[in-house]
Amino acid sequence: MIFKDRAVVFLATGFYAGKLPFAPGTFGSVIGLVLAFLLAGLTLPLALLCMLAIVFFAVWIAQRAEKILKQKDPGCIVIDEIVGMAITLMDLPFNLKTVLLGFALFRILDILKPPPIRTAEKRLTGGIGVVADDVIAGILANILLRITLMVMMQFG
Repeated sequence: MIFKDRAVVFLATGFYAGKLPFAPGTFGSVIGLVLAFLLAGLTLPLALLCMLAIVFFAVWIAQRAEKILKQKDPGCIVIDEIVGMAITLMDLPFNLKTVLLGFALFRILDILKPPPIRTAEKRLTGGIGVVADDVIAGILANILLRITLMVMMQFG
């Protein structure tokens, strides 16, 4: 059981990035870039299917980690930031401009938590509560990133 608990915490904390003494969510988001890069090579239907499976896995891991750590949504759990960052860049070109803009948009939304992100964070509990706000932040960041890229293309 101890090994399983360690494996859960290892994954929930983004390979212990969430245990860093500062900016754990930012480091989790950086790890999310690796996942985004891996998904970028897939067709959209396959990427969506993979992302759906990853979200369910993240919810399960976050739920287990909360119980192991005996805390509600502890800051060291960053699997939600990993997922949110990957959603931010889904079905977009994986290049420096898109990655930097997407990273900034996701972190801003994740930190400020405008509605409906804050609503999800307050109303949902357990693993779904840990992950849902970052999934919503990722979806909103993806939409804002698409708009930003279109405007940038339009105006040079």
